[in-house]
Amino acid sequence: MGNYKTKANMKKNLRTLFSLFLVAATIQVQAQEQMVQSIVKEANENSKLEEIAHELMDVVGPRLVGSPQMKQAHDWAVKKYADWGITAENQEYGTWRAWERGITHIDMLEPRVSSLQGQQLAWSPSTKKKGVTAEVVILPEASNPDEFKKMLSKVKGKFVLTSALQPTGRPANNWEKWATDKSWKKMQQNQKKTDSLWRNRIKNTGHKSRELPKILEDAGAVGIVSSYWSKGFGANKIFGAYTKEIPSVDVSLEDYGLLYRLAESGNTPKLKVVAQSKDLGETPTFNTIARIEGSEKPDEYIILSAHFDSWDGGTGATDNGTGTMVMMETMRILKKLYPNPKRTIIAGHWGSEEQGLNGSRAFVKDHPEIVENLQAAFNQDNGTGRVKNISGQGFLHAYDYINRWLEPVPEDIKGEIETSFPGTPARGGSDYASFVAAGAPAFSLSSLRWSYWNYTWHTNLDTYDKIVFDDVRNNVILTAIMAYMASEDPETTSREKAVLPINSRTGKQMQWPKPKDATRRGGLD
Repeated sequence: MGNYKTKANMKKNLRTLFSLFLVAATIQVQAQEQMVQSIVKEANENSKLEEIAHELMDVVGPRLVGSPQMKQAHDWAVKKYADWGITAENQEYGTWRAWERGITHIDMLEPRVSSLQGQQLAWSPSTKKKGVTAEVVILPEASNPDEFKKMLSKVKGKFVLTSALQPTGRPANNWEKWATDKSWKKMQQNQKKTDSLWRNRIKNTGHKSRELPKILEDAGAVGIVSSYWSKGFGANKIFGAYTKEIPSVDVSLEDYGLLYRLAESGNTPKLKVVAQSKDLGETPTFNTIARIEGSEKPDEYIILSAHFDSWDGGTGATDNGTGTMVMMETMRILKKLYPNPKRTIIAGHWGSEEQGLNGSRAFVKDHPEIVENLQAAFNQDNGTGRVKNISGQGFLHAYDYINRWLEPVPEDIKGEIETSFPGTPARGGSDYASFVAAGAPAFSLSSLRWSYWNYTWHTNLDTYDKIVFDDVRNNVILTAIMAYMASEDPETTSREKAVLPINSRTGKQMQWPKPKDATRRGGLD
């Protein structure tokens, strides 16, 4: 009889425990559903994205590493987070050449007067206030390095054109849509021929393209004029100068072609260039780090990752203003709706990504305790579009936890996302690669392009008006839900690595990338 009662009691207790488990699971599911609904509602009905975008892109502007605007952006972000009740700080990790862009005017004075579209390159030396006036010549064409050396006297006292003359200013899709097949094929052949001839012209100088501006400067040129066309209407890529004393300017394809044709035909153009800038010595570089402390596992971390710096041809709206906006808005929403996460949630706004992932590499090197206990990092950095792809980055079990975290995301958002598992580890490209190299689970929220490569990536057109706010809002919802799910997950993410495939190019098995330290002192050599 005693045995019977004991077994009955055990069964009763098991039923009670099972019932309690069901109740707890039901409560957990309901809480999860309520949180997801709240995130969607807050993101759609109380969005601060337009406010963030205006203040960052329009007011602060471009964020070139080492510029006063970069420091202004860091300080703005700390204050913005403070307004939302979030702790944030600027963490110094190195120094960079300090430089501030001023006014650029490029005017053709002969054979007729015309104001040209263009701007000085980053870190270009300044002209005097009155500018520099001189004739324009094309980079001398030589058959070998010795001949080029003898021809260098032709550039003395001149502006030198150092880019090829493009055979068309129309992007490829324009030709494909409107041209005859014969005409389009002919243009493709012309482009290949132009590229080949210019590469050969550079090769015969005996110098690399990056070396030539300094060679020309040493030969007495008064300025370098280039045009890095981005294969789209009105779009040029704006990078850095390689001269020490003379100005370097980039001119639009249309106006560069004008100068080139005039110089080539003997109707020598004369330019007046005013390129004002300030070389400010050496300045600290920073990452802005914001934190919402964990309540149960404060020493485990989720990182919301986006680089903060930009090139300064435009205002860095889609590279990477939109990624920055996603992570800031996600932090705002989580602080409001989920103020006591189980794990600590960090937003990392990295400096000097454009010069080699420097901010995130420094963080990985300087904060091993965070990297070792990273539950996941989510990085967004390739334009304004809605997220389309997530790769497992070579982590063998990423399928399990990524899919768990995606499960409650609204179907109209996750339904468009393609995943690949286990994937292969990134070796560069953006800041998640810094964490992956250290063996920490970090993932790229890779988005639709919206003509990113041709029109906004590092170009003069990367401005506020290119932001697609509906897509960015979707990315906020996705990121907030995944961060919430990663924080709540009772399991710690596995770091087991997949066996990597054979590299089709080398025929050898791929190896996991190795961590690299940041450039801690840059642009000063």
